[in-house]
Amino acid sequence: MLLTREELQERLVALHQASLELVKDVSLETLLKKIATVACEQADARYAAVGVLDDEGKIKHFISVGMSEEEIARMPHPPQGHGLIGALMGAEEPIRLADLTRDPRSAGFPAHHPKMRSFLGIPIRAADIQLGQIYLTEKIGKNQFTQDDERIIQMLATYAAAAIQNARLYERLKERDAVLARRNEDAALLNDIASMLASSLELDEILNRTLALVMNYMKVETGEIFLLEDDRQTLRMVLHRGQGAEAFWNQNRFKIGEGFPGLVAQTGEPIVSLELTKDIRFLRDAVVRAGFHQIACLPLKASNNLVGVMSVVTRGQAPFDARDVQLLSAVSNWAGLAIENARLHANARRLAVLEERERIGMDLHDGIIQSIYGVGLAMENIGHMLDEDPSLAKNRIKQVTDSLNKIIRDIRAYILDLRPRQMDQNDGLLAGIKRLAAEFRANTLAAITVNGSKADLDDLPQIHSLALFHICQEALANAAKHAAAKRVTVSLWNTDDRVLMEVRDNGRGFDSSKMGKSIGHGLANMQTRARAVGGDVDIASAVQEGTTVLVWVPRARE
Repeated sequence: MLLTREELQERLVALHQASLELVKDVSLETLLKKIATVACEQADARYAAVGVLDDEGKIKHFISVGMSEEEIARMPHPPQGHGLIGALMGAEEPIRLADLTRDPRSAGFPAHHPKMRSFLGIPIRAADIQLGQIYLTEKIGKNQFTQDDERIIQMLATYAAAAIQNARLYERLKERDAVLARRNEDAALLNDIASMLASSLELDEILNRTLALVMNYMKVETGEIFLLEDDRQTLRMVLHRGQGAEAFWNQNRFKIGEGFPGLVAQTGEPIVSLELTKDIRFLRDAVVRAGFHQIACLPLKASNNLVGVMSVVTRGQAPFDARDVQLLSAVSNWAGLAIENARLHANARRLAVLEERERIGMDLHDGIIQSIYGVGLAMENIGHMLDEDPSLAKNRIKQVTDSLNKIIRDIRAYILDLRPRQMDQNDGLLAGIKRLAAEFRANTLAAITVNGSKADLDDLPQIHSLALFHICQEALANAAKHAAAKRVTVSLWNTDDRVLMEVRDNGRGFDSSKMGKSIGHGLANMQTRARAVGGDVDIASAVQEGTTVLVWVPRARE
């Protein structure tokens, strides 16, 4: 029985209103439910379903209406694309049947499936691509679906195609947005790690801050770092952060190849376990008893050489994925390089200390210790003179006393050199240099004069003043220790764009063509300090004629 014009117009208006609602919905699951519901209403069907295909033409989503949740749960499996469902998946035209059980294409129903006879299947197509299908069964009040039902549902399928494409596009955009957000978070973590590693050469700080950043990003409860011992066979835990400390410290050393840390060190590859209770490679029963489920363990490398192992451990159920492992690998590589740099820096500092100790020891041996030894010999001679020539002995005692006073001054000079004075920022450059001059005069008994005007130096940046102060300190130390100068003059003056300082002594001087760039703490230090603030140093010297150090710095910071 065909619909009247009024009935058809009423259904078309209802279909139009429903289609407007469809295109508003961007959630695919909700959209399919709405399509099935509208199809039921428009065709007076008891049951309806909508299937959506994946890129390979297999059913990806299948949403039904008309059956209760209990009925759906009793069925052994969802539709798999056989029988009439499979026939419609490969069809371009609708399939309308009065009794689907008599159709040779029918594959029957699974157990507990409701009885169904009348059937209407409409493909959902966009151009030449089939996106899915609308299935209707059990026409209410009639034996079969009509041609008008078929046309109405075909129109609904057209709207549904546009709505499904829109929902898929929205899902892809959400996925892309999630990926971009995750990448931004990854980049932020790597940037934080890079900034932190570049700002420190202290091993403890590198380990603590790296592990803290990784744990916060991964949202895990625990992290630990093992470092390879000098024997290259033992990994020792040097840091644990987070929960379960007692369980983790219960076993804090592993041999290469032993447990997760040892296996990672042996293979140089990450190990991820999502169920520690079933992983026989994990040897720390106390950690499992503490409720931890998952671990990601990664090598710390520097130039392909193992320096340690980092682990993050969680009680959570969300698994570590490939992206997590990839990010952690990048972090661990950077951390490995930073650890190696920190160790090299520490070794360089130790070497510098040893070299400085050796230099001081040589200076003391060649100077002060030999002088003390000479005083000791003189005292022995005085012991013999006391009986033979008391007057000569008294003169020798005075000479020995002068020698001891000189040795005391030399020792004080060494102490001042090893613990250099700092410039008081409130006094300014000229006052600081005058204080250096007073100490120089007291320790050496040499004459020293300071020339300059405080007003000419008031606008000099603090960092430039410090450079001139330390260069003057270096020059005075060299004049006292190496030049044996009796008179020193320090002069400061300025031009429109520079402040200049000259330190002139009348000491023994040296041949600059034969002398290396290191006297005591080194003339090279003067060059370094001056050039660090945009200035320079010129050193002129001649044997037995003294030395002149001329340094300039810009008046304004570059």
